[in-house]
Amino acid sequence: MKIYNTLTQKKEEFVPLEEGKVRMYVCGPTVYNYVHIGNARPAIIFDTFRRYLEYKGYQVNFVSNFTDVDDKIIKKANEEGVSTTEISERFIKEFRIDMDALNVREATVHPKATEEISGMIAMIEDLIRKGHAYEKNGTVYFKTRSFQDYGKLSKKKIDDLEAGIRIAVNDEKEDPMDFVLWKPMKEGEPYWDSPWSKGRPGWHIECSVMSRKYLGEQIDIHAGGEDLVFPHHENEIAQSEAANEKEFARYWMHNAFINVDNKKMSKSEGNFFTVREICEQFDPQVIRFFMLNSHYRSPLNFSKELMEAAKNSLNRILTCIGQLEYLLEGNRLSLTEITEKERNVLLDAEALKEKYLAAMEDDFNTADAIAAIFELVKLANTNGSGESSRSFIEELHKMIVSLCDILGLKTKKEEKLIDSEIERLIEERQTARKNKDFAKADEIRNLLLERGIILEDTREGVRWKRSD
Repeated sequence: MKIYNTLTQKKEEFVPLEEGKVRMYVCGPTVYNYVHIGNARPAIIFDTFRRYLEYKGYQVNFVSNFTDVDDKIIKKANEEGVSTTEISERFIKEFRIDMDALNVREATVHPKATEEISGMIAMIEDLIRKGHAYEKNGTVYFKTRSFQDYGKLSKKKIDDLEAGIRIAVNDEKEDPMDFVLWKPMKEGEPYWDSPWSKGRPGWHIECSVMSRKYLGEQIDIHAGGEDLVFPHHENEIAQSEAANEKEFARYWMHNAFINVDNKKMSKSEGNFFTVREICEQFDPQVIRFFMLNSHYRSPLNFSKELMEAAKNSLNRILTCIGQLEYLLEGNRLSLTEITEKERNVLLDAEALKEKYLAAMEDDFNTADAIAAIFELVKLANTNGSGESSRSFIEELHKMIVSLCDILGLKTKKEEKLIDSEIERLIEERQTARKNKDFAKADEIRNLLLERGIILEDTREGVRWKRSD
């Protein structure tokens, strides 16, 4: 299998550090709001990549963090007059609801930054000891020029970067390119004790520490959106390799941006959409299918028209699977023994499966893999009927379903809930919330979301509507 390595800027044969095992770290969300579609792309892409690695027989240790202390979280907590913990825990729950709807599996470990502070302090102390960091008035900075390979991921030269920086008159850094590892608290902010000041860690240090703790000093794959290449991932490399004195990650994978109606997504443009909002119009599986129907390194344009096209395309696959399942029910098939013609068709089907796998092996090309599934669907629609043998239909059904499963696409259409069932489940959820059984309440909300029911908690009570 070959994957494009951002570090070397070329496709490389994937060879893990340890045979049969993959250590993979994917940068997770800063939990201060609902997941938007830009967040959803790496979540879906790297969940699917993990599924494919497991299909190939690898044991994957998949770590993805929650940044649960950050300026945005603090700002929202102050606006609402609640603690930062209340904000982060609320949106971690909402994140899990959305990921479950998108059929994104839980990470092996989902560490939270606030629970790893002691490890961050220990790494910072180590960096100071080794001459890679220094303290000024309670702030600790990483000494960027002490790491000779700085810029190797982003291909940016440190002198060119420094030339574009405006230097503040009171800047206490030894070098404008140095970045913060620890900062003193400001009034109204959460803080932790450290040898330098009461304060909190800089953003970059958390991933270096959590990756080392849960995956080891060296990992196979580090992944995330392309916006993280610089400075976040560049700084992670500097910290980790300076502290551990060895290569940090062997392969770096980055997905491209999402545009909305051919414009960069932003709140100011009015084209900023959360997964929850999109689920009001489309089944979550349509979102997943849409994301995978383009190569992960290609920019992706989102629009209602393209989502409608994705919905219709996914329905073609699901309709084919449904028809094959219909034929397998009862005694609808006239033949028991497979025919010579059917054997030849299955050979063609196997060739299409190999085409699918070849696409996945070539830098995880899900777009071409889906194209192979459509060819299989056409083959099944053309050759499967009541005149077919059971073995033939079973083989076609098994193949299409298994290839969809690798992509995390659900092939079982859920029966629609009737209004009375919805009301009953909402009542159960309300009872669970009153009893502070929030796990049960979330479970019911997840179930309803999976079945296309969107809940909205208002002052007047719970409102609901169908996503389709």
